[in-house]
Amino acid sequence: MKQTIANVTLLAYTPDPVRVCALAARTCYSALPLVELMDKTAADQSAFLRGVIRSGHHSVLEHASFTFYVSDVSRALLAQLTRHRIASFSVQSQRYVSMSGGFDYVIPPRVSALGAGAEEKYRAQMLQMADWYREWQNAFGEDPGANEDARFVLPNACKTRLTMTMNARELLHFFSLRCCSRAQWEIRALAEDMYRLVLPIAPAIFEQAGPGCVRGACPEGSRSCGRAGEVRERYRLMREEINHN
Repeated sequence: MKQTIANVTLLAYTPDPVRVCALAARTCYSALPLVELMDKTAADQSAFLRGVIRSGHHSVLEHASFTFYVSDVSRALLAQLTRHRIASFSVQSQRYVSMSGGFDYVIPPRVSALGAGAEEKYRAQMLQMADWYREWQNAFGEDPGANEDARFVLPNACKTRLTMTMNARELLHFFSLRCCSRAQWEIRALAEDMYRLVLPIAPAIFEQAGPGCVRGACPEGSRSCGRAGEVRERYRLMREEINHN
């Protein structure tokens, strides 16, 4: 099943993830054989799984996985994304994919906020780096390592694309960190788009997902943005909108 929001596509996910995770949990608590466990989980398992999650038995959520295709994001975002090590990543290679025809790039909102002159300067800098890249490619000639060494002059702003798989437990952790208003703006936007895609599929798992303040006190302590009430309301409205659609 393929669903798309902005630059994020949900390529695939574990069929009936709530039932799969519930069956895994019941495996722990029951002596029943598989056939009877399958019968027991034939009905909606949402209430049961919610109780399992509230109890802190989150390892069962690792049995459901979600695969996303992400495009038009910066290499700066990629560096943050791959810190989530309980995930699988396949990233467009700058070694095998030449940027000799120029590269697309992300413009930070702070640059755009400074006006057209600032954007023009930023674009000129990107073009300069593209020229440097081609200059080094030409200098290396037919060397098979030309791309991988020429790419050292490419910026963090350079756009990339990737396929990424996370299990549901890691997704909850990812949303907790990256949906926070203190997270960097680009990865926060990505996390919110991913959240919008998975919530309708498994609300019993993801209905309380989002930054830590959605579920209680802000975990950031003295570094809190101070807008926990505003964030909770925004996520409440977001859930209503997603569920309505």
